[in-house]
Amino acid sequence: MKRGDVAAPAGVCGLGAWTAFGVLTMVVVVRDGTPLFVDSGLLSWSVGHRPDVAVALARALTATGTGVVPFSLAALAGIIAGRTLRQRALAVALCLACLWAGQALRYAVMALVARPRPPQADWATYASAWAFPSGHTTTAALTAGLLIIAVRVRGPRGRTPLTLAIGGWGALVGLTRVYLGVHWFTDVVGGWLFALGWLGVCLCAVACWLPER
Repeated sequence: MKRGDVAAPAGVCGLGAWTAFGVLTMVVVVRDGTPLFVDSGLLSWSVGHRPDVAVALARALTATGTGVVPFSLAALAGIIAGRTLRQRALAVALCLACLWAGQALRYAVMALVARPRPPQADWATYASAWAFPSGHTTTAALTAGLLIIAVRVRGPRGRTPLTLAIGGWGALVGLTRVYLGVHWFTDVVGGWLFALGWLGVCLCAVACWLPER
């Protein structure tokens, strides 16, 4: 695969995601962080549909969106993507750098926007800091994206089911944040768009920087 076959689509995808993220961020800032109609509706539904088993499952799933799990999976993505020991070491370093830098940039955006979370009385798990964009959502989506890229690069049998399963995990982590009442839905959408934009930038940069092979 030629670099241009990767760099151009990744750059376009990243630019589109950043544009959408910028628009959503402006809406959140202009409204001074107040929830949109869809935010209030989904939060109300979540609060009214919380059997103990579903809450336990949501907490377990949401826990995979932070801490050691995402970084371990990002390292795994690097191992999958490389073929030789040297390639794998480089790929692991790049994947970890992408995830770490993305988290740092997201945190800076979150501090600037300073959007309050939903009322604490509606929380079904612990949360801290500001709301937009969702940290668990962004981290899980970035990790899922790195794994999907690695799987598509290596092209193993069954890569389509693997892609769907990995993408489903990344999406569900974000949705649990709404279900558990610690984020508005637009926080989660912001996290997805941020992750897609950052992945596009990183993939475009790597495709242009690495040797043709």
